[in-house]
Amino acid sequence: MGRLPELEPPPRVVDASLLAAVVLLLATGAVSLVSGRPAGAWVFDVHAVAGLATVVLLAWKLRRVRHRLRPGALDPTRLVSGLLGVVATAALATGVWWVVGGSLDLGPWGLLNLHIGLGLLVPLLLVVHLRQRFALPTRRSVTDRRNALRYAALVGSGAVVWRAQETANDLFDTAGAERRFTGSREEGSDEGNRFPVTSWVADDPDPVDRDAWSLTVDGRVEESFSLGADAVFGEESGPVGDETRPTGDEERALLDCTSGWYSEHDWQGVRVGDLLDTAGPESGARWVQFRSVTGYRWSLPLDEAGDALLATHVDGDPLTHGHGAPMRLVAPGRRGFQWVKWVESVRVTRRREVGEALAVFVSGVDG
Repeated sequence: MGRLPELEPPPRVVDASLLAAVVLLLATGAVSLVSGRPAGAWVFDVHAVAGLATVVLLAWKLRRVRHRLRPGALDPTRLVSGLLGVVATAALATGVWWVVGGSLDLGPWGLLNLHIGLGLLVPLLLVVHLRQRFALPTRRSVTDRRNALRYAALVGSGAVVWRAQETANDLFDTAGAERRFTGSREEGSDEGNRFPVTSWVADDPDPVDRDAWSLTVDGRVEESFSLGADAVFGEESGPVGDETRPTGDEERALLDCTSGWYSEHDWQGVRVGDLLDTAGPESGARWVQFRSVTGYRWSLPLDEAGDALLATHVDGDPLTHGHGAPMRLVAPGRRGFQWVKWVESVRVTRRREVGEALAVFVSGVDG
């Protein structure tokens, strides 16, 4: 402990650094939720290194203020500060626990969901904390070369530890070694419907009556049309738009859920590009929105949507209700919550719907 203070930057610099680290963790965490392609792996690396660096920053902070957190010295302001420290520590601990192979059964939720929830709580408490206690560091402390060297060492150490844990996971063959770059672990690949059933927020409708169900294709198109169950599931084959079953298409795709698992399958169904070719998007059309019976909806750029699939089967088995029967979106490279379940509408638009991001949080609430 004698030389530790020499490694620690001034208090205001530590406080400002914690704020910057939390902002970085929130930004990279938010981006990671929608990043499913290997090209975005760097976002997860930055998030992890920032988290490890925050552990050190938080230790410096708590070391300095520990005397204020004694029971006899607590007041409302310090209670908020203490709660912030506890929640931030828990968020970091659950993230580290997941990385080294830990798990936790919380009913429909898991350890990674707990980590995300705690991470979202941190900025709320931080805002309250900053309103009560915050002072910008001086210019001299920010530009001080010793502080720059300290932070270079801090970030470098975080990167070394991050790589070291990967080596340790591989060496000891822990569950953490089986993670995808997103942090997800494999479950139920190539086993039909035997992969986890998860739903986003309140999306949990009653089973869809397939005979009464239909798929509508409309919006900024030259010709709107609907496909009934006979057209999609019938025994005959024919052009899309006729009252016969469209020619079956197949797509090998990996579903990576933000709950912390991934599963790879052969999906069968109707290629979205065929539907769009039949409908004929108008000039200026840019987006394709997929809407669920629950009101949940998500849009893909027109070019990307053409390569997507509306699946009715997985590994040759009809989709079960929990996996989105009678039809779900298969969007390679997208995260699981973007693979819309129980699809009933495909709409071509010029602009992405403003309320779409809100809809994913309230869909199913009135159902």
